[in-house]
Amino acid sequence: MELRSRQVVARVVLVLTILATIGCDRVTKHVATQTLAGTAGRSYLADTVRFSYAQNTGGFLGLGSDLPPAARTAVFTGATGIALLGLIAFGARLNRGGWPAFGLTLFFAGSLSNWLDRLIRGSVVDFMIVGVGPLRTGIFNVADVAILLGVAIFLTAEYRRERLPGTVNTR
Repeated sequence: MELRSRQVVARVVLVLTILATIGCDRVTKHVATQTLAGTAGRSYLADTVRFSYAQNTGGFLGLGSDLPPAARTAVFTGATGIALLGLIAFGARLNRGGWPAFGLTLFFAGSLSNWLDRLIRGSVVDFMIVGVGPLRTGIFNVADVAILLGVAIFLTAEYRRERLPGTVNTR
């Protein structure tokens, strides 16, 4: 019975992670739209962090933004929606708990939030840039942070799992 209770708690934590990630992303995008759209942006911490409003009609770092609108919709809304369904199936079949599940959950939540933007608005609101001097990131949002953090957590957990003595490689 104790194992079943832990599984229920773990699932609740993952669902709460999805809701919190999407909620934080939606709120920050709303605030960025209300406070940054139409302005020159803002800079903090000796220009290490910049906030600037942008609507990204493409994918990661604007890739594909120059595609015709129908192609962008097909790729970034249609194909991404199908990929998200595939990710759910992959996560269910992977049958991993702990850190790998948490990483996949963050990746899914961030991807879902950006996908919802594309579905509703046709673009994604980006607003953060981090860097020092000329070395800067591209413009991104909270969902992008969740996606990258999720990938890092998942890959690190899987790498460590493979290196543990006595772990059976099931691939």
